[in-house]
Amino acid sequence: MHRRRRTALVLSAAAVAAAPLLTACGSEAHPGAAAVVGGDRITVSQLESRVNEVRDAQRAAIPGEQYEQAIAKTGGLTRSTLHTMVLDKVLHRAAADEGVNVSRREIQTLRSGLEQQQGGKKALEQGWLQQYSVAPSRLDDSLRTEIEAQKLAKKLGADMNAPEGQALFWKALSKASKKLDVDLNPRYGKWDVKKSQRADAKTPWVREVSGGGAAKPQQA
Repeated sequence: MHRRRRTALVLSAAAVAAAPLLTACGSEAHPGAAAVVGGDRITVSQLESRVNEVRDAQRAAIPGEQYEQAIAKTGGLTRSTLHTMVLDKVLHRAAADEGVNVSRREIQTLRSGLEQQQGGKKALEQGWLQQYSVAPSRLDDSLRTEIEAQKLAKKLGADMNAPEGQALFWKALSKASKKLDVDLNPRYGKWDVKKSQRADAKTPWVREVSGGGAAKPQQA
C-alpha cells in the first residue's frame, strides 16, 4: 500500500483515539445558520445548495431504480455534508497555523494521477461521488483537503502509522477547533469527533476507503 493511502487509512483510525478532543456544541441562536465556524456562518441555504449538488450529480449518473437505492444509502446526507464542511474548515485552520498551504499545481498533479489510475476523469468523479458524496464540481476542493492533511501530518512530524503520531495530529485539530469555537445548530447534531468524523463525515482523508468504487490516492 502506498504511503499516501496508508496515511488516509490511519487518519480514519485516529478519529477513534481522538474522540475526546474535538467535542464542542453551540448553545447560542444563529437564525438561518447551520453552523458558525470562526465567526463565519455556514447558512442553511448554503448547506442545502451543497446537498442539492450531490443529489443532482447522483440523479444524472445513476439510473432511476438505482438512484432510489443510492438515496436510501445516503439518507443522512444533509448532516454528514455539514459535518464535512465544518471539519474541512478545522483542518484548514490547523494547516494554516502550521504554515501549510496547497498549490493549484499540487491539486492538478494529484488529480491527473488519480484519473490515470481510475481510468479517466469521469471514472474518478463517479468514484468520489459514490464513495464520499462529493459532487464533481467539488472534487478539487476534496483533493485539496486530502493533500492538506498529508502535508500537515508531515509538518507536525506525526507518524500516522503510530498511535503517538495520530494523537499529535488530532491534538493540532483539537487546538484549531477550540480557536474556531465551532457552534453547530442542534438540529444537525453535536460537534464531536467520534460522531462527526467517523459516523457522519464522508471525507477521504478521514475515512477508510472500502470496495473498488472509490479513488485511491497514490504516492505522487
